[in-house]
Amino acid sequence: MSEQTIPSLSGYEEPTLEAAFITLSEEVRTTAAETAADPEAFRLHWLGRKQGRLKLISEAWLKSAPPEAKKALGIRFNELKALVEYQLSPERLVKVPVSEPGLVSEYATQGGTIAASLQNKKHPHPLDITLPGTLRAPGIPHPLLKTMHEIVSVFHHLGYSTNLGPQVESDFYNFEALNFPENHPARDTQDTLVIANQQSRPSRDRLLMRTHTSPVQIRTMIAQAPPIRIVIPGKVHRNDAADATHSPIFHQIEGLCVDTNITFSDLKGTLDHAMKALFGSDVKTRFFPSFFPFTEPSADVQISCIFCGGKGCRKCKHSGWIELLGCGMVDPAVFAAVIAERRKINPADNTYNPEKITGFAFGMGVERIAMMLHGVSDIGHFYSGDMRFLEQFA
Repeated sequence: MSEQTIPSLSGYEEPTLEAAFITLSEEVRTTAAETAADPEAFRLHWLGRKQGRLKLISEAWLKSAPPEAKKALGIRFNELKALVEYQLSPERLVKVPVSEPGLVSEYATQGGTIAASLQNKKHPHPLDITLPGTLRAPGIPHPLLKTMHEIVSVFHHLGYSTNLGPQVESDFYNFEALNFPENHPARDTQDTLVIANQQSRPSRDRLLMRTHTSPVQIRTMIAQAPPIRIVIPGKVHRNDAADATHSPIFHQIEGLCVDTNITFSDLKGTLDHAMKALFGSDVKTRFFPSFFPFTEPSADVQISCIFCGGKGCRKCKHSGWIELLGCGMVDPAVFAAVIAERRKINPADNTYNPEKITGFAFGMGVERIAMMLHGVSDIGHFYSGDMRFLEQFA
């Protein structure tokens, strides 16, 4: 093969280059069909080091092209080379990238090749890029993720939206704004995993691994005026020793509802509905006084034992009830912290005036609910990666 077999370019305009390379791409496919029984002959014809057609095209077109045309030529040349290499690939499932509108794009499947020019409408096999792509199922969801999605779905049906936040938080969002005093036990290093070398920072700016998803409640209220109805799923970290029911890494789902005239009755009705949606319509709920720094009044929520129907068994310690989550009305001190932050932007802001605005919050552990729903006795199974355990949920 000699350079005389390479067609000459009549110019370097876009239509001229497009037509020339479409002709060459057709030539590649024709040659591939003719040499289907001898791939080595096809390879030498196009990729030979001395007289390969691509080398001759490069010498005839690229080297003599003016500087302003070299980029467009180079892009099309690389696409042509990729098309040649595709014809030699065993899997024949390669997409030749399109770098600019109007360039030749090749898609191949095991049953044949579909070629398309994004601008040349006369091409016999146009590619419709508006069609949805092929979805690849990643497998089954992890039982913790599946449980989390089920819980979140219950609240989505009640009109709640999902908000997320960072796992590395500042002391302000994780503790201070949530009405945790400086010496509160939850700040103790036995409970909280702090980031190293934070001593030089102001107390409120020191970083730690969040111990709950409550910081997202503060971030949301600072950024958004009422009404607010959100659920906050996510991973949290505490310096807990691992045992059958505890893990230093676990998942929480918290909820926040803030508006005018929100009462404790709204909180009870919301959680009663959610528990029935999760565990069945026969489940009963009851509330016991409790304490959380960021809610007042606060309560622990128990549900009737789903294993014995409230009659009493070993799993509910023969009480007929299982403690499941905590909740309460948002403490006015939390609203005060939010107002202080919002006033840094607007000094007259009084959006979260506790005399006009009320709200409730709740939080539950995903692992605890997943263990109940699936009869799992050790929280460590969720993190072991044991396929024999995970395959049970397929």
